[in-house]
Amino acid sequence: MAKVDAPAVEEHQKGILGWIEKTGNKLPDPVIIFAYLIGILIVVSVITDLLGVSVEHPVRVAEDGSPVIEPARMLFRSELIEHLLVRMPTIFTSFHPLGYVLVVMLGAGVAERAGLFGTAMRAAVRNAPRFLLTPAVALVAMLANLAADAAYVVLIPLAAVIYAAAGRHPIAGIAAAFAGVSGGFSANLFPGQLDALLFGITEAAVGSLVADWVMNIAGNWYFIAAMTVVYLPVIWFVTDAIIEKRLGPWTGGAVAGSDSADDDADAPLTAGQKKGLAHAGLAVLAVMFIWVFLTIDLVALVSFGALSVWGGNPPLFNPDPALEVTQQLVPFFTSLVAGFLVLFLAAGIAYGMAAGTIKNHRDTVEMMAGGMKDMGYYLVLAFAAAYFVEMFNLSNLGIISAVNGANAIQQSGLPLPIVLGLIVLFAGVLNLFVGSASAKWAFMAPILVPMLMLLGISPEMATAAYRVGDSATNIITPLMVYFPLVLVFARRWVPEFGIGSLTAAMLPYSVWLMITGIAMTIAWVYLGLPLGPGADVAYTLPTAN
Repeated sequence: MAKVDAPAVEEHQKGILGWIEKTGNKLPDPVIIFAYLIGILIVVSVITDLLGVSVEHPVRVAEDGSPVIEPARMLFRSELIEHLLVRMPTIFTSFHPLGYVLVVMLGAGVAERAGLFGTAMRAAVRNAPRFLLTPAVALVAMLANLAADAAYVVLIPLAAVIYAAAGRHPIAGIAAAFAGVSGGFSANLFPGQLDALLFGITEAAVGSLVADWVMNIAGNWYFIAAMTVVYLPVIWFVTDAIIEKRLGPWTGGAVAGSDSADDDADAPLTAGQKKGLAHAGLAVLAVMFIWVFLTIDLVALVSFGALSVWGGNPPLFNPDPALEVTQQLVPFFTSLVAGFLVLFLAAGIAYGMAAGTIKNHRDTVEMMAGGMKDMGYYLVLAFAAAYFVEMFNLSNLGIISAVNGANAIQQSGLPLPIVLGLIVLFAGVLNLFVGSASAKWAFMAPILVPMLMLLGISPEMATAAYRVGDSATNIITPLMVYFPLVLVFARRWVPEFGIGSLTAAMLPYSVWLMITGIAMTIAWVYLGLPLGPGADVAYTLPTAN
């Protein structure tokens, strides 16, 4: 899969977007932002400790039945310094998102490098009818989030080629694909590595309030699937009714004039690629069958001696009749991280062996190692985030902020759905200045998640609201890491296309995605719809103990 390096972009915008660009460019890297936040946290912990700030823990009680008081603790205490220095390796390696993401990426690295993701995207959109081209591109773009970088590098330039071949403006194709990949960043029909990443951070944030809460990677499954259904007509409408009309008719050729990495993007699939896709599909079905088999309660098959296969209960199902079905399936939900590793790995190997991109086991291992190399920056960011979260929890400022924030919201009288809508908007504004989804959630979640739990909102709903806001404004900030690359793709077709042109093209998508995302979030809370299997909007704190 060809990679394209985006050159530095020298143009600058005016007005509010220009101010955002200039201000955002002055911000340091998210890793350094965490270092600043740790410094601020230390100062605040000292001040609040000296002032004697404290709250009653809403869940824990002392042995005599009296409420547990959680005081603010300055981070200069001897025992806390000892903890932070002695347990440094453990603090890093036990950071919940770290293991989840690395496990999934071991498999995704193979699937991407073998060419499965790129070929699957080409096969999905290249034969779409002209009328259905936009929804086809938008749907594949949202589903392609599972492919991470490949979605930007493969699908966006491919959409331009296909639009031009259909006699439509290639910039409209780029805009529709960019809106789906980045504006619909969290929308998908299936959970993936982003779910593992965000819910890992959520799990760490919940720990200050409820220690035994366990992450469910499928906790937003229904919500993100609904986002896909809701966003699809939005992107379709904006592309065909607004962007393409504004661009006017396309009078150029079907292929970009400049030398590019996507010259053969619309070439027919080879026999090897078609065979690879077929084999990958069979591998996916096989993995799904195995996971279902591991979850089946074999008690009904005792007469056939099948129960002896497990020597007891099925590995991914708890048959305790006292539990609800969703609780019985907790082992299945928590196994999905491993499931995605096996799924991507099996599909990638099956594709690669059939298509000829994997010759032997050494190629597979090299691809897995390549996937880990790509995670180098994330490891640095995860170390900084892990330490910030750990120090935040040790200072007790997380629980103090959550309790006081929940009380303030209750006193304000704002309905909870409106509160969630405001959180979506806040996340969207913050995304204009800090692009990393994990970085923003790592410093928002320790306060936001416990606070909403105290108000009766589940960690899954808090995560879902953040995801809506984090996605909608990705496509209008030049600070987004792939923004310059998308600009390069556009200039292959319209050389004078600038930053302002791209932002103007993407702004209608951002506005409509934000409006529909907020409306969907508010409606979801009002209706109390489940966010995923075993994940409700409402949350009840466990009995104080």
